[in-house]
Amino acid sequence: MILFAGIFLFGSCKIYRFRDVSIPAEVKTVRVQYIENRAPYVNPQLSPQLTDRLRQKINNQTRLTQIQGDEADYDIRAEVTGYNVTTSGVSDQQASTNRLIVTVNVIFKNRLDDTKSFEAPVSRNFDFSASLSLEQAQAQLLPTILQNMVDEIFNRIFSNW
Repeated sequence: MILFAGIFLFGSCKIYRFRDVSIPAEVKTVRVQYIENRAPYVNPQLSPQLTDRLRQKINNQTRLTQIQGDEADYDIRAEVTGYNVTTSGVSDQQASTNRLIVTVNVIFKNRLDDTKSFEAPVSRNFDFSASLSLEQAQAQLLPTILQNMVDEIFNRIFSNW
């Protein structure tokens, strides 16, 4: 009985994975341009790591060949446009939780079907204790920020949902 429950629980986890990558057969190449950071506050680690992680995810989860030229079938350009902190929780009339909001504007150019091209913001919230400085919070949150933002950008480009 326990074995059956374990198989059911672990087997059901696959439902939540977004592996539904939708790429037409004629698409062969992609260019991921460096993600510039144009936010008012600049985390110097964010742009290079975000660019690298997005390139890695595309390489690992698609069949596309990454190139640097202007002739890529898919051209991905993005820039960090927002990196803002707000108070998200109050306790005893003091901030207890802060929220870091990261926004990346994605510009996707499909050279084979321009109707599929788009420009859209992708944004995620990351909460942290108000007792931490922004620098401390960034150190803790950076791996999560990178993973979530890369997943959001990737899914926006490659998934039909």
